Amino acid sequence: MSTPVLDPPVLAKPESGGARRSWMPVLWALPPVLIVLGIAGYPILRVLTESTRTPTGRGTDVWSSVLGSASFREALWRTISIAVCSTLGCLVLGTFLAIVLAFVPFPGSGVVGRLIDTVLTLPSFLITLAFTFLYGTAGAVNALIAELTGATTPVIDFLTTPLGVILAEITFFTPFVVRPVLAAFAQLPREQLDVAASLGASPWRVLRQVVLPEAWPALAAGGSLVLLLTLNEFGIVLFTGAKGVITLPALIYTRGIVAFDLPGAAVLATVQVVLSLTLYLTYRLVFARFIARPKED
Repeated sequence: MSTPVLDPPVLAKPESGGARRSWMPVLWALPPVLIVLGIAGYPILRVLTESTRTPTGRGTDVWSSVLGSASFREALWRTISIAVCSTLGCLVLGTFLAIVLAFVPFPGSGVVGRLIDTVLTLPSFLITLAFTFLYGTAGAVNALIAELTGATTPVIDFLTTPLGVILAEITFFTPFVVRPVLAAFAQLPREQLDVAASLGASPWRVLRQVVLPEAWPALAAGGSLVLLLTLNEFGIVLFTGAKGVITLPALIYTRGIVAFDLPGAAVLATVQVVLSLTLYLTYRLVFARFIARPKED
């Protein structure tokens, strides 16, 4: 009886084809990654290189002197406080406007929505100029108050204070909260609201327990975007003329353009980039964790 001849196993070719297919996404992703590294990574590398330049060569003397200065600490605190206050104001005002536009129909609501969209297309300094014409020391509101009361000094004078910067940023960045929240409200089933109302829930309870829980991802996204934008905002601070309100972007401009201290400006720019990247990564991690939690439950 002859021994049957077994065919050799054919396993190498599928593994080779599978390995080739697994490398294809990497090859397709490589060109855009190289482009991003060239556009974003190279300037950051140049900034880091410039920040280590000293009169005697290379070192960390500029870092120690800039980070240890009182002006840096004050600018850092001012930047964070203005960004946080502006973001909270945008969240409160943006949520209120979105609720009114979505659930309180009134004549002209469509025009108001389009006006909010229009603000997104405007540069930030136009909002500051509008504030100056309205609330400046020689603005329309002070002129009206002087005409009515006979006051010889401006009654309203807040534009050159942190409050003026915060109010201008709230006015400009609120649409970045309104738009995603309106989109979240549009996906909310109307039947869910009708059932909650038919069960005797008050409008405030429906808003608190049905509407807002559905909108929190949009609020988190809009609030994170506003926080990132206000953290790097420069035009509003510059055009308000608030000389006592020095944020990190304003300090970078002062040291780099006015004082021509490029190494010091590079140190401040590096800190600004680190703040922005830290905020972005924190948002991504926290948001991904909260999105994954319902799936696990």
